[in-house]
Amino acid sequence: MSQAFEGIRIIDFTQVLAGPFAVMQLALLGADVIKVEQPGIGDQTRGLMTDKNQGMSPSFMGMNLNKKSITLNLKSSEAIEIVKKMVKIADVVVENFKAGTMERMGLGYEDLTPIKPDLIYCSVTGYGQTGPKAGEAAYDGAIQASSGMMSQTGYPETGPTRTGFMPVDMATALNTAFAISASLHRKVKTGEGQRIDLAMMDTAIVVQAAQYSNYINLGNLVGLLGNASPTRQPTANVFPTRDGFIQVTALRQPQVEKLFTSLGKKDDFDKPEFSTPGARVKNTPLVHEFLSDALKKNTTSNWMQQLSSAGIPVAEIRELPEVVEDPQFEHRGVFETIPSPLDADKTVTLVKAGYVTNKDGPEVRDGPPTLGEHTNEILESLGYSAEAIEEFKANGVI
Repeated sequence: MSQAFEGIRIIDFTQVLAGPFAVMQLALLGADVIKVEQPGIGDQTRGLMTDKNQGMSPSFMGMNLNKKSITLNLKSSEAIEIVKKMVKIADVVVENFKAGTMERMGLGYEDLTPIKPDLIYCSVTGYGQTGPKAGEAAYDGAIQASSGMMSQTGYPETGPTRTGFMPVDMATALNTAFAISASLHRKVKTGEGQRIDLAMMDTAIVVQAAQYSNYINLGNLVGLLGNASPTRQPTANVFPTRDGFIQVTALRQPQVEKLFTSLGKKDDFDKPEFSTPGARVKNTPLVHEFLSDALKKNTTSNWMQQLSSAGIPVAEIRELPEVVEDPQFEHRGVFETIPSPLDADKTVTLVKAGYVTNKDGPEVRDGPPTLGEHTNEILESLGYSAEAIEEFKANGVI
């Protein structure tokens, strides 16, 4: 077995979602990751979105598989020296402090490259290392707002809304993992390291590339469409059924004709207000009401079977519990069940990676680390004696 990043060591200063999940993707492919955390507190996600703060929230566990944890008080000079020793034997440093923070601690790119000339150094921030917004704090919701995402999400009647999940954080994670992977590939070819400046805002723009391309080149704006399609076709929307909701995406004329036929409304398709794409757009409220009335007469499962068999793109609006039980995931490996780090008699199930390979793919080797679980082990590997480690503890360095 030879995973892509076996033999690669990463020093991970990141916390919350984007940085940790990015590094975890590399750890799933064999990278040896040392997670640096603040003594006594650690990654703030350890207590996020849970009422049982045992330092192992589900959010934390899902972002930090296959990592080792060392606690270091980075305000102490001894801790900075320990970091520099770790960097000497590392390939990658990843951090997501505010721009300038690592430099003030003496751990910036220019500080560490004399120690490790071929170092890959990746900084993840809200707005990047340069520009008038460099150094500003940013969270997913703020970037959704400031990047234009929320101007395309919501209803005209109720205004913009954010998503219920964190698309910017998670897209930034995958973008970061890609950028580091590309730098590691370049290093194999050139022997050189690289400085990576990765911004959440930039990632949010990339996620909306189609929308920005349409605006910049044609002046087209999506606006607030609710669940309607950006194509403006009223036959592509979310509709109520007798017991739930489905999304129908009938865009082409043959699909729309099949939709009316499947609903038992073939004769209505020939009416002037329904017969052409232009007429349907002009009569959007009428079309939506007509289709809603028809679809409410039967169940979601009935329409899923009937419309799908007719070749009409359709999807059930599902809750997370329904998705988790989908037998499709028995074949995908997206979810992984491991022993609970809090109770040996229990298990936890976490999201792993969004792809499978025929060999050497993403693998969970170790569960998420408890805070500082590997501090002694890592320090011993750097050559520190048991006496020195005890002195570090006494002085609040670790």
